[in-house]
Amino acid sequence: MSETKGAVASNGLDRPLELNPLLDPEPAQPNPLLEPWQTPFETPPFDRIKPEHFMPAFEQAFADHAGEIAAIVNDVAAPDFANTITALERSGKLLSKVASVFYDLVSAHSNPAILEIDKDVSLRMARHWNPIMMNAVLFGRIAALRDNAASLHLKPEQARLLERTYTRFHRAGAGLDDAAKARMAEINERLAHLGTTFSHHLLGDEQEWSMELGENDLDGLSDSFIASARAAAEERGKPGKAIVTTSRSSMEPFLQSSLRRDLREKAYKAFIQRGNNGNANDNNTTIVEILKLREESAKLLGYPTFAAYRLEDSMAKTPEAVRNLLERVWKPARARALADRDALQELIAEEGGNFKLAAWDWRHYAEKLRQRRANFDDAAIKPYLALDNMIAAQFDVATKLFGVTFHERKDVPVWHPDVRVWEVKDAKGEHKALFYGDYFARASKRSGAWMTSLRDQQKLDGDTAPLVLNICNFAKGTNGQPSLLSPDDARTLFHEFGHGLHGMLSNVTYPSLSGTSVFTDFVELPSQLYEHWQERPEVLQQFAKHYQTGEALPDDLLKRFIAARKFNQGFATVEFVSSALIDLEFHTQPASASTDVAAFEKRELEKIGMPEEIALRHRPTQFAHIFSGDHYASGYYSYMWSEVMDADAFGAFEEAGNIFDAATAKRLHDDIYSSGGSVDPEAAYVAFRGRAPEADALLRRRGLLDAA
Repeated sequence: MSETKGAVASNGLDRPLELNPLLDPEPAQPNPLLEPWQTPFETPPFDRIKPEHFMPAFEQAFADHAGEIAAIVNDVAAPDFANTITALERSGKLLSKVASVFYDLVSAHSNPAILEIDKDVSLRMARHWNPIMMNAVLFGRIAALRDNAASLHLKPEQARLLERTYTRFHRAGAGLDDAAKARMAEINERLAHLGTTFSHHLLGDEQEWSMELGENDLDGLSDSFIASARAAAEERGKPGKAIVTTSRSSMEPFLQSSLRRDLREKAYKAFIQRGNNGNANDNNTTIVEILKLREESAKLLGYPTFAAYRLEDSMAKTPEAVRNLLERVWKPARARALADRDALQELIAEEGGNFKLAAWDWRHYAEKLRQRRANFDDAAIKPYLALDNMIAAQFDVATKLFGVTFHERKDVPVWHPDVRVWEVKDAKGEHKALFYGDYFARASKRSGAWMTSLRDQQKLDGDTAPLVLNICNFAKGTNGQPSLLSPDDARTLFHEFGHGLHGMLSNVTYPSLSGTSVFTDFVELPSQLYEHWQERPEVLQQFAKHYQTGEALPDDLLKRFIAARKFNQGFATVEFVSSALIDLEFHTQPASASTDVAAFEKRELEKIGMPEEIALRHRPTQFAHIFSGDHYASGYYSYMWSEVMDADAFGAFEEAGNIFDAATAKRLHDDIYSSGGSVDPEAAYVAFRGRAPEADALLRRRGLLDAA
């Protein structure tokens, strides 16, 4: 008996429940995760779901899925597309349903009970998937179909699915010998545990740290920031206080505006030391073990490094291609950053400061320099970037481009009172999707911003409409005041909504190819491309209204905002590219080179000439992109790879002379946003743009072309 089945039997879930009213007077309570959802659009009944419901639901889901896989493996009929590939696509529905709800709560609204369950589920998930992805009989059926694909007369989407299914199983180790499979399974289980550990450690440090601001600590801070700091304190059980947290929406404006250099230093050091404090949440040993196991798994599969393994199945294909792009951008970015550093030091001296520019000073003096050079600062425009107005703007852009409309619903259950839900309708007024927005920072939510889904679009068994989520960490207003966004926050809002549209506009048959199921270095194209509209005068003139007066954004301020967009791009590009290079080096060098994580980081930064006044955007011990799971491991460069495409892609609208040009928008919808993973990404891009992207578009957008 398998381990999964044994666990199911021990909980009595493999047989009908028989009750003896004398021995068991209390009938088992219903489990909402295992019942049909009698909610609008069959959405998760979050108001009924409790932590204790998850493990029984997972047990049932694992058992159901194992049975479905066994039926495929044991099918005596010769393999064909329907009994193998389609059957695989139909399997695991309950597991997907339960897991999507669970992982939403783990990330967006956790509690100690959920986090404890997460430790068990991550291990159980690995133990469930290992024997499936390494099943020799199942892989044999898939391989036989692939070998005879030419005779199967498949539609293009079916051919793509067959190739992607074969690749997924092959790369999971299905072709290894038994000993190698056993070791790979051990590695996968351990990596699942370590990824969860990394996430929990990071969340722990973020929950434990905050800096209280007294009345004498508020110099330089805007009224909107102070209101947000009070809201953050109230959310953490400190009513009447004001705090800075490690959320970027709290930390970065504080570092920009605070006149208290000592407090900027204290806050900055706490921010960059997350996961690196030598306490119970320290991530150093976790990173070392992750890198060692990734290297071993890659070598089991025949690759020299983990980066070589991961990048083979990407647009970039090789570590060398990634390094070439990053170095092409690094040189002009570093040159610009060094020039800006000198200008910031001059500004300090001019003010009479007798100190050397430090990392906690950069944002503060860069903001002052921007005010001088461009006569613009974030505080001037934030009153015009109320969250509700920017949500309306992102919806309006989608309506003008793709014909979809958004209608708020109050009858859909949510996981937190702050979560809002909109029904999405297509141009014909028919239901297309549900969109959930969870925008505010709180202690129960991990840091960052992301898009995910509770249900993906697919047409295999009737039209299934997606349930798409955007999760952010913006500072919440207080006393009835709206949340005011910085330009970076507003850009983040549009970025995540671009991902959301990728999920909502998906129009494919098979679940494995739905929405964002694309190469990592292509998935950021729809999101980063969408950012362009947030900064356009046509959008800001309509939606950037003063939160108190309703006054439209003044033309003069708009012009100064647009002129200031390329300011400090040396800094922004350096902090990103250095993180991407560190990620690449972690996964191309032998794991033995990084047994001391801090020393490795220092050595690599010295090698590239990292300015000491700039830190990595994500230092290793808080680099959740690459260590809380492996989705972006060796792939953090993807944002920049996609930026080459997005900068070039927006040029199609500029060349058309209209940022809402109907013909260009239709190509964008058909070739990029709706095709999911059903088309090779290079072919998808060329179909939209008519040619391959031009790399200089990225440098031009960031204002770095003259420094190249």
